[in-house]
Amino acid sequence: MADFIHGGTDALGIPAHDFSTNRNACGPCPIAVQALQAAHLAQYPDPHYTDLRAQLAAFHGVSAGGIVIGGSSSELIHRLTQHVLRSGATLITLPGHHYGDYLQAARAWGLAPQPRSAETGPGLHWACEPSSPLGQAEDIWPAWSSAPGRGREWRVLDCAYRPLWLEATAPQRALDHVWQLWTPNKALGMTGVRAAYAIAPLQATALELGDLRDLAPSWVVGAHGVAMLQAWVGAEVQQWLAHSLDTLRAWKAAQLALCERLGWQPVPGHLANYFVARLPMAPEVLVQRLAALRAQGIKLRDCSSFGLPGHVRLGVLEPAAQAALERAWQDCETT
Repeated sequence: MADFIHGGTDALGIPAHDFSTNRNACGPCPIAVQALQAAHLAQYPDPHYTDLRAQLAAFHGVSAGGIVIGGSSSELIHRLTQHVLRSGATLITLPGHHYGDYLQAARAWGLAPQPRSAETGPGLHWACEPSSPLGQAEDIWPAWSSAPGRGREWRVLDCAYRPLWLEATAPQRALDHVWQLWTPNKALGMTGVRAAYAIAPLQATALELGDLRDLAPSWVVGAHGVAMLQAWVGAEVQQWLAHSLDTLRAWKAAQLALCERLGWQPVPGHLANYFVARLPMAPEVLVQRLAALRAQGIKLRDCSSFGLPGHVRLGVLEPAAQAALERAWQDCETT
């Protein structure tokens, strides 16, 4: 089995100060936690998720028939890939830097993805906004501004970090002809709970949606995932999220100032609660330095697997974690 790289908990356990993931550091959202504590655990959820899909549809202003429930964003990435290849796609395109599961899913089905160009066509086309790992705006919108052309074409926008947009206001996008992939656990600061959903584009047929749902195992989301998704669409949770963004903006400004003091160079254009920085050392030295930090309970995300050696991705954390990072880095500099 391939060794895929992720942030977060590893063989050393849960890091005391985990900069390596992009979860909302203000969480877990207490209202959502209460919903999980009240979840009914003695019975299976409705296998069709009827009420949940209706609630998510009302939240987004779409038809409940176009909501597809998934075990996680990664599960939906793999399922969508399988579905489009089964449906005749022979092409997958990816952004220049991207979440590794897009590539993993394509390779699992024997397809070598291609770099994304300005043109789209028959096949599966991935985008993420804000992007991962850089947290930037996408450049695909001119090509995606109209309905898909003739033939089989699937455009998927990964919205994992859209609720965590910090800089100005998230731009409105025309998404009627785009698959949307939503994973609220990041915005709620509870990535240990796995559940997600997709919103189908207008051109998706009932037959296609049925085929996609049939690829999932029964009860793909359990009671805790259902409770989290139901809490996500509530007014109180959305209010908590809005307040948390103000806190994250202040923490992000402080973290960027910390990078300046340490001589790290953030890659510009970042819009969300994370960013990538280039560190002033050779990539092989950086690997050793990150290991030394991890031994002290501090984890940063090495960006080599994203195609950015010599860089790290930092999720925005609270001031106490930033102070711990600064002390640990200075200790490494003097030893």
